[in-house]
Amino acid sequence: MPDAAAGRRFDAVLAELFPEFSRSRLSEWIKSGAVLLDGAAARPRDPVRGGELATLNATLDVQTDALPEDIPLSVLYEDEHVFVIDKPAGLVVHPGAGNPGGTLVNALLFRDPALAAVPRAGVVHRLDKDTSGVMVVARTLQAQTALVEQLSAREVHRQYLAVVSGALVSGGTVDAPIDRHPRDRLRMGVREDGRDAVTHYRLRERFRAHTALECRLETGRTHQIRVHMAHLKHAIVGDPLYGGALKLPKGATDELVAQLRGFKRQALHAETLEFVHPVTGEAIRNSAPVPADLLALMHALRGDSQAFAERERR
Repeated sequence: MPDAAAGRRFDAVLAELFPEFSRSRLSEWIKSGAVLLDGAAARPRDPVRGGELATLNATLDVQTDALPEDIPLSVLYEDEHVFVIDKPAGLVVHPGAGNPGGTLVNALLFRDPALAAVPRAGVVHRLDKDTSGVMVVARTLQAQTALVEQLSAREVHRQYLAVVSGALVSGGTVDAPIDRHPRDRLRMGVREDGRDAVTHYRLRERFRAHTALECRLETGRTHQIRVHMAHLKHAIVGDPLYGGALKLPKGATDELVAQLRGFKRQALHAETLEFVHPVTGEAIRNSAPVPADLLALMHALRGDSQAFAERERR
């Protein structure tokens, strides 16, 4: 132990000496006897004197039961510490009830089998099954710990493209707490007793009866953008949980009618992700191209707006 650490908690000093491991994991190892102080067991809260020898003798267990599967991945950036990927709509992130395989985790384990020793196979944040776009995955415990800390400190920039119902006239901020819906366990909702949730949004493009928004997450609650937009009465197009019944604009073009009827997922795309590299400290910024189905929807909305404007001029 460094002399300057005298009087500080054992687990706190250990976390600084082994930054690749979270403090909670180190505390568990201290309690189990996998970490010794001068050859003797200690408690996480015990103060150190400085000058002692800390010995860490722990085995990294396999953290997942998921099996590797050869599922194609679009990788935007990679090094020995992180992957940045472009997740397609329809790909579930974690195996679970109803999705034992065919998930992003299975694909990651195939690409890098060492991820089996990292909790959640390195996943540090999630995208819903039918939300497309950019995600970062940690390839080491050190990278995962650092990225989780950045997310908790709200230091990761996450920008989304969303197409919502209704013609908004300005951007704004939704500051409304979110928690599990009291009756429908599949849904989230705005609740006074929920966890704080903040979404900033601004106009990217206005259509006749819809709006394309840039949404920036300050927090990262489950379904956050979807819940907040529905709370504003401007639900995301195609959202099966929060969108309500399909409403077609009066006099909509045939192309737009077909697009709106056929768009069966939430029109939400994680467009840009910025974070500080967990090892080098370099600023990393990656963007995922807007997928074809969302581009086609926006093209139809644009064409409908132009057709309406031409009719109005006659």
